Amino acid sequence: MIGKFFSNLFGGGERAQSEDHQPVFYNDFEIVPEPQLTNGQWQVSGRIEKEIDGHRKVHMFIRADMLPGEDEAVSQTVRKAKVMIDQQGDGIFD
Repeated sequence: MIGKFFSNLFGGGERAQSEDHQPVFYNDFEIVPEPQLTNGQWQVSGRIEKEIDGHRKVHMFIRADMLPGEDEAVSQTVRKAKVMIDQQGDGIFD
């Protein structure tokens, strides 16, 4: 019982990856939404990818945002990824 309390407190508990979602292409980057079901809510999560000098670069991210619907989480994942790309550009892979 105490173990479950601490597990839930620190982000444990029920987690599941969402179904595959189509990538979104933005300014030569590929955004792959991968929201995760956590305790009945969808968490904003995904990957940003880009081919640079013949190498595939990948930046994975998970945000604290929790939403009731998977489609909402996909939308927010794409929105937040675009903001990161606009702010950091290729530096996102450093």
